[in-house]
Amino acid sequence: MGMKPAKQCIDIGIIVSDIQQSLAFYVDLLGLTKIGETPLPFGLMHRLGFGDSFVKLVDPKKVPAAGPGGLMAQLGFRYLTFQIANIDEVCAACEAAGVSFEIPKQELMPGVTIAMVRDPDQNIVEFVQRA
Repeated sequence: MGMKPAKQCIDIGIIVSDIQQSLAFYVDLLGLTKIGETPLPFGLMHRLGFGDSFVKLVDPKKVPAAGPGGLMAQLGFRYLTFQIANIDEVCAACEAAGVSFEIPKQELMPGVTIAMVRDPDQNIVEFVQRA
């Protein structure tokens, strides 16, 4: 017996080192909607909406050591993907804001354009646009 989804998406939680920088990146730059805040035993969660999904930024009571950044630096969850309809506009905004690109905007295959950037904690964020 497998899981039965209660909604048609998954959510992700990200422990951040500087909540203001992360909110500026995810809310102000990328346009996610701040839904609210929830106290947790280990910090304060800021819930951001994107479609039916949530990106949960956690401002920890004690900031843990950072692991190696980058796409291929270690095993495990390495990037978060946003399916979007305005990749040119988003990439231009990221460039103007000085965001580091892991992979510059490119056509991966006919009709599929991608780009990957680094968030303030060096997590990889992928944008995908399908024609």
